[in-house]
Amino acid sequence: MTRSAPWKPETGMVLAAGLGTRMRPLTDRVPKPLVRLKGRALIDHVLDRLAAAGIARAVVNVHHHADALEAHLRQRKNPKIEISDERGVLLDTGGGVVRALPKLGSGPFLIHNSDSVWIEGIGSNLERLFAAWDSGMMDCLMLLASAATSLGYEGSGDFAMGTDGRLSRRGERQMVPFVFTGVSIAHPRMFTNAPQGRFSLNALWDEAIDKGRLFGVRLEGLWMHVGTPEALTEAERWIESEDVA
Repeated sequence: MTRSAPWKPETGMVLAAGLGTRMRPLTDRVPKPLVRLKGRALIDHVLDRLAAAGIARAVVNVHHHADALEAHLRQRKNPKIEISDERGVLLDTGGGVVRALPKLGSGPFLIHNSDSVWIEGIGSNLERLFAAWDSGMMDCLMLLASAATSLGYEGSGDFAMGTDGRLSRRGERQMVPFVFTGVSIAHPRMFTNAPQGRFSLNALWDEAIDKGRLFGVRLEGLWMHVGTPEALTEAERWIESEDVA
């Protein structure tokens, strides 16, 4: 009997249109996805990870210093890249995905922030995410990291996770164990009644929580919240120490 190949999304949406204001002055002249971490642009760390996981196509949205980002992406061969142009208006995470939907296909797709990086633990976190996906039960499946051990994160967490993997929001004045890494799988049906124009994905995640259809998988390894120049420097130290080890 021939064993079928493990499921994986055919397409990834890489969110790369943000202004990167917290990363100034580095983002005054380049978009945040082109800020370098250990000699490579942040977005190349992401696209290389997608390619290694077998994702053949990536849709990248552009806005801030869009020409520079497009020129950089033209140099890449794998994965195949399509541009979703937001030069005219910045649409936030939800609006950006809605604009790109015609390019993302009819099946579930990966959404990946362009600045989400981590040091792998045992095995591939993307492959673990793909293996946990269940289209019948889920509208969205998030990759979550431990808030206590993530580099550069100082908040109170984003989500609590039940024994079945279902997620709930952190309540007011509450601390929860998990922080969203900026990586998820989404089913197109989550966007059926989505707003038009600029809006955050948070609105659709809340709807999925209400329906019991937002789930999570825990990241194995060390996630790095690369949000400021200081966090970038610290992330380079962590990667260098891991390379030495």
